[in-house]
Amino acid sequence: MLIAQLTDLHIGFDLDNPDEFNFRRVASAIDYVKGLAVPPDRLFLTGDLTDHGDAASYERLKGLIADCDFPVHLCVGNHDDRTVMKQVFPDLPVEDGFVQYVIDEPEVRIIVLDTLDPGHHGGAFCRRRAGWLRARLAEVPGKPVLLVLHHPPIETGIPWMTAHPTEPWVVMLDKAIGDRSDVMMITGHIHRSITTQWHGRMLAVAPSTAPQVALEMAPMDPATPDERPMIVAEAPGVALHLWTGEFFVTHHAQVGAPDVLARYDRNLQPLVQALAEEHDTVEPGAAAA
Repeated sequence: MLIAQLTDLHIGFDLDNPDEFNFRRVASAIDYVKGLAVPPDRLFLTGDLTDHGDAASYERLKGLIADCDFPVHLCVGNHDDRTVMKQVFPDLPVEDGFVQYVIDEPEVRIIVLDTLDPGHHGGAFCRRRAGWLRARLAEVPGKPVLLVLHHPPIETGIPWMTAHPTEPWVVMLDKAIGDRSDVMMITGHIHRSITTQWHGRMLAVAPSTAPQVALEMAPMDPATPDERPMIVAEAPGVALHLWTGEFFVTHHAQVGAPDVLARYDRNLQPLVQALAEEHDTVEPGAAAA
């Protein structure tokens, strides 16, 4: 199973521009996913789909994903509007007023969470959402779970794009997951590629399709602008999560045509054959010498 993820599209940042920079970046990222040699089984768009939560921007997104040959699933971020999303995407699952739903694969249960707190930049996870998550986890004891959400509940080292471990929503989410060590998490929001563990759980933050956040970790004084870079025009990003039968392996890629320095031709065939022979001669479960 291969899951693709795009995040932080921010369509409509330049509302009246039909050739908007963010829209072109999203379109190129979706074309990239559609052109993969191994097509994904599902594509998740993990929040901040628009910049202003307006219907016109959601309609533009709807047009972009209309001809995808794989299911596309939406998640809300802090720039989104649940009501407008539901109007444009009437099939969007909503549970108790939140965009939360379950997708069951034979190997994994996928749970999409809603961390939107309207009017606030950071995440939220209230008692109602936590209770719903506990119930969904209890339904599949022993089955691996992939949680899909916008806000990562982690400290990032980037002063203005981070969460503190004592924030109430972070504590609430941790308690709702409990001692399930078979829970993996994919998120967005930070506009950078990050991999970590959160209380023993795998957590991968996907890079954005919109411009990225600059990797600047020096302390920041809210009272004194220091001219540091905050947003940079790195290439749009995509995440690919491959289920191996045991866990997810996550790849982060940049959209665009890179310079090809080597191809699988007759010159490199001996290397490929040697590697294949090495794999074939290793007995399953054999210990390294």
